[in-house]
Amino acid sequence: MTTPRLWLVVAATGALALGVAACGGDDDDSGDGGGDGASGLSGQIRADGSSTVAPLTETAAELFQEANPDTEVTVGTSGTSGGFEKFCAGETDISDASRPIEPEEEKICGDNGVTYEEVQVANDALSVIVNPNNPVKCMTVEQLNTVWDKDSSINSWSQIKGLDADVGDEDLTLFGPGSDSGTYDYWTEAINGEEGVIRTDYNSIGEDDNAAINGVAGDDWAMAYVPFSFVTEAGETVKALEIDGGDGCVAPSEKTVQDGSYTPLGRPLFIYPSGDALKEEVTVEFVRFYIDNQDEITTDATFIPMTEEQTTASEDKVETLASGS
Repeated sequence: MTTPRLWLVVAATGALALGVAACGGDDDDSGDGGGDGASGLSGQIRADGSSTVAPLTETAAELFQEANPDTEVTVGTSGTSGGFEKFCAGETDISDASRPIEPEEEKICGDNGVTYEEVQVANDALSVIVNPNNPVKCMTVEQLNTVWDKDSSINSWSQIKGLDADVGDEDLTLFGPGSDSGTYDYWTEAINGEEGVIRTDYNSIGEDDNAAINGVAGDDWAMAYVPFSFVTEAGETVKALEIDGGDGCVAPSEKTVQDGSYTPLGRPLFIYPSGDALKEEVTVEFVRFYIDNQDEITTDATFIPMTEEQTTASEDKVETLASGS
């Protein structure tokens, strides 16, 4: 997935490729490899998984490789579920995930002898978006459920009861990710009460969240759900609705995610390095670099930084991994 935020990183770092993190071209090995003097590192790291987390990992990879030119970090976007499938088969070193690993995935990893650690790297405000011409400002979780649940037959805005604006009898067009997406998993559980339970007559965007942005921007009466970073990048072409999770309408933002008031759509984002990969110094140093520089990485990739408590927990996890205990 290539998005405008990555061009900012390219301009800042002089990196030469997008979509997968490119090898740095600087022959100077004096850069800091993660706050621990890790210059002179070499080796390859294969990451795959969530299209939501991929821009974060791509940004981390760009910066890490500039500091450590003999390293190579490739980043794929097969979705959280698709990423865990590859990871548990031993095909990748790090799995990007927009939800925690699930019991059936844990079992597959265990059956294949793949061990791992979960490390939080950022936060997200999963956002419900509509066209700016749509007068609706806020929707409740219950209203969203009536639209998106498995047995829903709602196909016009007038069928959604209790909206805060007069929308008339306008056709409702829906855009959403495919079933390999962690965003799909998180949304269906948070809004519909059970993972994977959702109506099937929406426009599937697969792993391309920009397709949802374009769909909503081009249709006055469309609705979609996307990671907050895509809303930020889209600017005034789409509008993020406030969400009422039971305590009133709350807009998605860094503040409301970090203070826990944007519920139930505020969520943590993760990477899962494998036990075998963590035997290699390059992987340990990359994960350390990721966390040590999370403020810069999340800002560059237009995500929501971790809180101080979350950062400390991730730092402690990395140091435990680095010590091999």
